[in-house]
Amino acid sequence: MSPQDKHREDLVAAPSRFPLRELVLFVALLAAILAVYLAMGAAYSTRMLVEASCYAILALGLTIQWGYAGQFNAGVMGFVALGGYSAMAFSMPVNADFWESELPGQLGMVLLVGLGGLLVVVGASRLHHLGLPRRLRTAITVLLALVLYLLVASRLGVVTDQIESQFGYIGGLGLPPWLGWIVGGALAGIVGYFIGKVCLGLRSDYLAIATLGIAEIIKAVLKNADWLTRGTATVSPLPWPVPGPAEVGFTLARALYLSVTAAMIAVIFFLLTRAYQAPWGRMIRAIRDNEVAASAMGKDINRRRLEIFVLGCILMGVGGAALGSFNGIFDPQGYLPLNHTFLVLVMVILGGPGNNLGTLFGAVAVYIIWVMSEPLALNVMQLALSVGEGAFGWDAPGNLDSRALQARVFVIGLLITLVLRFAPQGLLPEKVRHHG
Repeated sequence: MSPQDKHREDLVAAPSRFPLRELVLFVALLAAILAVYLAMGAAYSTRMLVEASCYAILALGLTIQWGYAGQFNAGVMGFVALGGYSAMAFSMPVNADFWESELPGQLGMVLLVGLGGLLVVVGASRLHHLGLPRRLRTAITVLLALVLYLLVASRLGVVTDQIESQFGYIGGLGLPPWLGWIVGGALAGIVGYFIGKVCLGLRSDYLAIATLGIAEIIKAVLKNADWLTRGTATVSPLPWPVPGPAEVGFTLARALYLSVTAAMIAVIFFLLTRAYQAPWGRMIRAIRDNEVAASAMGKDINRRRLEIFVLGCILMGVGGAALGSFNGIFDPQGYLPLNHTFLVLVMVILGGPGNNLGTLFGAVAVYIIWVMSEPLALNVMQLALSVGEGAFGWDAPGNLDSRALQARVFVIGLLITLVLRFAPQGLLPEKVRHHG
């Protein structure tokens, strides 16, 4: 037998098992969804599923970063906000009064000067190739960056103050919302590329801190750029890519929106599964499990890590754009680490990092728990209060609703504690095919 034939004989995958665990978990999830439909009605439940599907796209973006490559991204919120901004900027109507004034030309000139200044700074950072000492190069680069920033910022402030006083904000582009979703993914990917170039050389804990800080910076920029986003004044209503509730009713409109997000998930799931099982996926996991060995075999570690980070950011931008359009409002203050980072982390942890099917299960299951914790907690509190009033003469507090709302945080915290204790790899752990 030739060495090639023996090698092919050795690479025989272990026999596949019947997916009993997957079947039981998804049947239980389906039963929970049906229970919500019976208890809360079709309109409310369909809205919950649409939001869960948008979160599923975010969770898929995180699971390929964390599960495939071991990159702990704690700045999901920032990429979600970029996607939401893109959906708003592309779908809102054009502000004709602004574009007919002289301010677009002035704004474009300032931005052009800023781009030129950026190129100058980048060129200064390469002066060491001409023989300039690195310390002198660094000093020149920092000085140029500071001077050009002050110059551009002062001029930009004058122009943006005029925009805000005369027109409120620049408005949108009046284009189809789905185009904003695509651009939102691209914008998140571009920002993720620059973040990755700087941060992916850090250790996992430092990477988490860096991405968390960058997400807060993105939120602060969007919140304070009133000329671009209206800031705290918010922008609404955002158009949908399907007929809205005013045209076909709440339930049907949300069902149509759900069909769009479900189709997106199906395409993303198919592509990610194919990539995971392909040589590319095996290479990414090899880099995650033993970076030194992968590097010794000639793999470009930095390029592949950056590649997977950008891909995850793209999915987060797309999911954030779809979620922003569905909510119908762009509010920079509404992006919270608890809702748009921690909740996604819980979804991936519960489902299983690196398992696409488990991530989808975790996204839907955790969001149902998150949404239904409030009404269930309120019912339990009201029941306890009625018993206490009759038996012990308790006085009814006036803030039961707010207390029930905070119960969601307790339930999610308890859930993740139980999962980390009894299923640290998730309910559907990553499937590693053993050969030999």
